[in-house]
Amino acid sequence: MTATTDQPPTDDILGIGFGPSNLALAIALEGEARHGPVRPSARFLERQASFGWHRAMMLPGADMQISFVKDLVSLRDPTNPFSFLNYLHQKGRLTAFLNLKTFNPSRVEYNDYLAWAAEHFADSVSYGEGVESVEPEIREGRLAAFRVAGRTASGEARTRRCRHLVLAAGGDPWIPEPFGRLRGDRRLIHSSWYLPGIAAALGPPTLDGPERRVLVVGGGQSAVEIAVDAGARYPRACIDLAIRAPALKPADDSPFVNEIFDPAAVDRVHDAPEPVRAELIAAHRDTNYAVVDADLIQSFYQTLYEQTVSGETRYRLLRSTRVVAIEPGPAGLAATLRDDVAGTAVAEVYDAVICATGYTRAAVPAMLDPLRPFMQGETVDRHYRLPLAPAEPRVSLHLQGFAEASHGLTETLLSILPIRAGEIAATILDLERAARAAIRPAAE
Repeated sequence: MTATTDQPPTDDILGIGFGPSNLALAIALEGEARHGPVRPSARFLERQASFGWHRAMMLPGADMQISFVKDLVSLRDPTNPFSFLNYLHQKGRLTAFLNLKTFNPSRVEYNDYLAWAAEHFADSVSYGEGVESVEPEIREGRLAAFRVAGRTASGEARTRRCRHLVLAAGGDPWIPEPFGRLRGDRRLIHSSWYLPGIAAALGPPTLDGPERRVLVVGGGQSAVEIAVDAGARYPRACIDLAIRAPALKPADDSPFVNEIFDPAAVDRVHDAPEPVRAELIAAHRDTNYAVVDADLIQSFYQTLYEQTVSGETRYRLLRSTRVVAIEPGPAGLAATLRDDVAGTAVAEVYDAVICATGYTRAAVPAMLDPLRPFMQGETVDRHYRLPLAPAEPRVSLHLQGFAEASHGLTETLLSILPIRAGEIAATILDLERAARAAIRPAAE
């Protein structure tokens, strides 16, 4: 804990991470400040060297799974200049996009949209600066500010200070057992680093030489996309897709079910009794977890069917199958695959194993551990603020992407980014207005 007058660079607001969540917050803060007298300073810290969203999954032909209307701003303010439609207009592609007759832009184009928006805040973002811990600054026994300790890409230690902290650092790649012991082996790849990972493991594609064997583990959208892409990228490779379920399941995007991603659903989930809330979330998991778009399932099924016609098998779907053991060796990664229905196990050797197994998120990220003496629990309030005490009124800590259990399935998705960002921005600016109003009478 810190109680010192040696002050590092200070901003009113610091955001950790500058992906879509904090980008939406930057836009919301700018909009709120434009319409009011309170204009707090804000800075965002991003460990990447430049803006990028899921760079390693920019696969040819991959489309967004949400409508472009659910962009950074439109659900909150359809007239905002940071809308996807204005991006298209600025890029000279609006009418051409309309001719596509789709609500779902490609993943590559959406990443370009996000980067276009991020460029407007380049002066407020410190790229190449990772955060290691957040320490409390204490004044008269109360939490008075946050000291954010990090390191630049060159290894230089850096400390920053703020009164309002917003953490939107994303989840950590989940590599389940038995794969965890292979961390550091370049032949084991998580979907979050798929494109550079597969290139490092297999090298450039060739039309001769030994056939490569690839195992993809996972039953969701990313797993099937990777299986298809790996086979197209390496035309001589044989691809196995191992899933725990007996079949690939389609994502339920029917209208009534899809309402779980509406802004109003957050209140419905948050205000429900805890057991009912858990049931609501569980009942809608097949909208997002371990499910695949129906058109991709159809396409992949057709690929498997065409193999029965040609007699050439490059893709296999291994149903009800778990990897129960894996060992590294000079010839590859030796995996033991257990078919839970047949009750049999076989050993296979692969040149690369790709875990499309998602991400894990702690309720409170470890970098905030030094603040635990001030935390009043690990659950954020309705407006994503983590209660702190004893703390000065002008201090706040908000978390983006860590409250699925209390706020619902939208929490880790793009669906309501502008609404959540607007609520956080309004909360912070209300605190600033109240604090500055209290200072003025005291000064008079």
